[in-house]
Formats: sequence, C-alpha cells, structure tokens
Amino acid sequence: MSKPLEGIKIIDFTHVQAGPACTQLLAWFGADVIKVERPGSGDVTRSQLRDIPGKDALYFTMLNSNKRSLTLDTKTPQGKEVLEKLIKESDVMVENFGPGALDRMGFSWARIQELNPGMIMASVKGFSEGHHYEDLKVYENVAQCAGGAASTTGFWDGPPTVSAAALGDSNTGMHLAIGILTALMGRQKTGKGQKVAVSMQDAVLNLCRVKLRDQQRLDKIGYLEEYPQYPHGKFTDVVPRGGNAGGGGQPGWVLKCKGWETDPNAYIYFTIQGHAWAPICKALGKEEWIDDPAYNTPQARQDKIFDIFAFIEDFIKDKTKFEAVDIFRKFDIPCAPVLSMKEIAADKSLRESGSVVEVEHKDRGEKYLTVGSPIKFSDLKPEITASPLLGEHTDEVLTQLGYTKEQIAELHANKSV
Repeated sequence: MSKPLEGIKIIDFTHVQAGPACTQLLAWFGADVIKVERPGSGDVTRSQLRDIPGKDALYFTMLNSNKRSLTLDTKTPQGKEVLEKLIKESDVMVENFGPGALDRMGFSWARIQELNPGMIMASVKGFSEGHHYEDLKVYENVAQCAGGAASTTGFWDGPPTVSAAALGDSNTGMHLAIGILTALMGRQKTGKGQKVAVSMQDAVLNLCRVKLRDQQRLDKIGYLEEYPQYPHGKFTDVVPRGGNAGGGGQPGWVLKCKGWETDPNAYIYFTIQGHAWAPICKALGKEEWIDDPAYNTPQARQDKIFDIFAFIEDFIKDKTKFEAVDIFRKFDIPCAPVLSMKEIAADKSLRESGSVVEVEHKDRGEKYLTVGSPIKFSDLKPEITASPLLGEHTDEVLTQLGYTKEQIAELHANKSV
C-alpha cells in the first residue's frame, strides 16, 4: 500500500533530537528521508550514551528510523556538487545549523532557490530570527527555561524545574513537521517553495499557553483560584509553581497507593472535575457530600481541597495504583496510574497499538525498543524500520543521482563521501 508522503524527497541536514524527530515522523509516513552526515563520524548521537561499545547508541536509533544515510563532505568541490544535484531533485531540506552556517557553506536561500525554486527550506532555531538572543546556542533545558515552562513547573517552595518530556526538542520537531506539510500543500497551489522555521522557545511557549492565560488573569484579579495557593497562600505578580495541580481549572493531585514506601511510582493522579463530583462521592462512600453546600461546588471545596485529597489517599492506601484506577474508572472519574518507563516498555496495549515497537538492527545484534507513530490512521499503519548505519546508502543515493561506479569510486577516494 502506498503511503501518503511517497514521492517526497527530504534532505535531512539535522542532528541530535529536534530535527531528526521531525524528519523521522515524515519518514514513517512515506517520505524518502536522506540523512546527510559527516564522513567518519556522522550524527553525534551515534556515539552518545552508548549501551553497546562501538555500536550506534539508542539515542540515534530511536530518532532516525526509516531513513537513508548519505555521508558527504560539503567542504570539497565534489561534495558541493553532490549536494547541488540532491537539492535539484528534492522537495524539502531540513536543517538545524547555527545562524549563517548554510551561507558559509555556499548554500544561501537565494542559491537554493536558484537550484530548485520549489524547495521547502525548514529550520530549527533556538530563538526566532531577529530575537535579541538569536545567537545563543540552545539545548532542551535552555528552551524550557526561555519558553516559560521551567518557571511554572515544580513546587512553590522549590526552584524552577525542567520537565523530562522533550518540550524543547521533539516538540519543536513536531511543530516543524506541521510547517513542512503546510508548505508542501501551499506549493501545490503556487508551485513555489518557501522557508519554514520553528524556534525552540516558540514551540515551548505554544505548549505553555495556559500559563500565559494565567498571567493575564493574575494581572487583573490578583489571584488564581485553581492553584494550591488559593485561598490560604499569597500570590506575587507572576504565575506561581503549582506542584501537581491541574492546569485546566480542575483540581488534581498525585496520591499515594499501596507500596509507595518502596516504589517511587506507586501513585495515581486524581482529578476532581465539577461534573464528576457526584460519582467521586459515590466511589468514596461519601454520598452526603453530594448536596452539602460545604462541598457541592468547586468554590466551596477549594479551601479544603487537600483534606479531600487526604481522604482519597486514605481510601486507597491498601490498594495498588492499578486497583485504585480500576475502582475509580467504573465511576468515569478522571485518573491514571503513574507509570514508570519500565512499565511503559512492557505495556501490552502500547505494543499492540504500535506506540512502542521492537526493531531489528543489523549491527547492534539485538532488537531495541523505540517509539512508534503517536498519530493513528484508519488506512495507514506505519512500519518502523531500523535506523541506517553510517553511510549505508551513500552509493545507492549517488547512483540514483546519476553517478557511475567509477565516479562513485573517485568520490570515495578523495573522501568527498
């Protein structure tokens, strides 16, 4: 079965996480992604945090599925010639170089348009073009801090905290993938390519929009009623850290379950939504709370919300997190177990849905786990294949570009590939 993006050729000039996450997603959906790497070393993540000496690291394998690898030295005249030919035959170039790197390489936007007027040039940046921090080098946690996430994460009596989720890296890649697909749709109408860019700061901020909402509310009324600080604590003039409170106006908290003393993840997350109050009371055997004016509205409950959570915690103290969720889900109460990565890796449902997959690797000598497509389709089930070995497809790509065996041998000899 043909895939939606078959026929789209992408030059992947990215490394580490944000860009590779973007291009991997497009490769899953059928695009021919050619990962251009430095001869001899390749993407730095091939050797970072290795679990098997001398083999590609999981950091690399989990971000570069379904791609082809072309080694290329664009500093040589012959290497530049190869890239020119590749640009002429491709639809998209994705890059996350520092500012001006492509220009110094001899491939400015003007030059790329000259070679291929339909090219989509997609870039991952730390900060948007023209930003006063435009020249700063940005990594995951830098982006989380600059995008507003860290200042609003953690507990009110502790420091700003970064998330383990890749809000700056993979999240930026997902935003860029949307931008690329939008530009490709636009090209169908105009025939013209264009530049697409996503900054890591902007991508983090996009996920923090509710906190920007809260800042404006705080500026206007001086407090935030759904935060744990209300009504007993004090608010300053900035959005505070709310611990494990819900961000959408529904009080939520992490509650201990059986075994929490020895298992750091023996918890559930429990949310008290307004419409779920009656079912919550029935599940807890506290039906008298349903119509009690001291409890029957969110405003009435807020000053005693931690007493309510303490009652629920006592109710589930002899139950595992899975037993607790099984009780509450019968009442349609929003909750979930806190799952460790070990539990995620073994989760049967995630395996069956393709959200977690096992992949064979020709060099590592064993299967490895990776994420599958988080997007599900009725008529498409992406097949996740192994990441390429360094330069594995160099000769294949060169042949497709029209190079003869003799010319390919010469390129290898002068170390252009």
